[in-house]
Amino acid sequence: MSLDRPAGARLPVASRDYRDAAASPTDAPAAVHRPSRDEAERAVRTLIQWAGDDPDREGLIDTPKRVAAAYEEFFAGYQDDPEDILRRTFEEVEGYDEMVLLRDIRLESHCEHHMVPIVGKAHVAYLPNNRVVGISKLARVVETYAKRLQIQETLTAQVANTINGVLEPKGVAVVIEAAHQCMTTRGVRKPGVTMVTSRMLGAFRTCSDTRKEFLSMIQGGRAG
Repeated sequence: MSLDRPAGARLPVASRDYRDAAASPTDAPAAVHRPSRDEAERAVRTLIQWAGDDPDREGLIDTPKRVAAAYEEFFAGYQDDPEDILRRTFEEVEGYDEMVLLRDIRLESHCEHHMVPIVGKAHVAYLPNNRVVGISKLARVVETYAKRLQIQETLTAQVANTINGVLEPKGVAVVIEAAHQCMTTRGVRKPGVTMVTSRMLGAFRTCSDTRKEFLSMIQGGRAG
């Protein structure tokens, strides 16, 4: 079976939407040909054979089905729209205009270069501008973008820019800390290394006190 993509098929660009700070959060991923479940399972069989094993032996015979099912979970983010997640907001907040922070959001993604796990946590904050969103929605935005093939820098920008574009708050801050198995289990093989990326928008970029408060809070301290 040929693993070449069909002529004219377009590769997904979802994980590159927000490399440019001016990119609109409404930019949609390009259309992409999606193979059938059977084609996906045959591709896994091919990889097993390429690795040097027999896909028909007892321990591997159901592996293609299991891998396809796992991939449906790993990359479920392609089926969801993070903007829709944020659109239901609340305006009856009694004038609340201080920072809203969701800290230590568990994050599991996959490196778009090697398709191996990226595991870590995200910290997301915003300064409301007359309306707030349910805190679970912030976690779901992180989850949606994480469950796509990614690099961490892009993931950080996607989360921040989408929150900024939909909620239109006074500021947004996102920090992601994660370990990348593409460098801990292969290549340079440096276990214990954590990559940290950040995106500061609005007041978090322009006001050093606001930024310091956020950084203090995600480190578990107290702003002075």
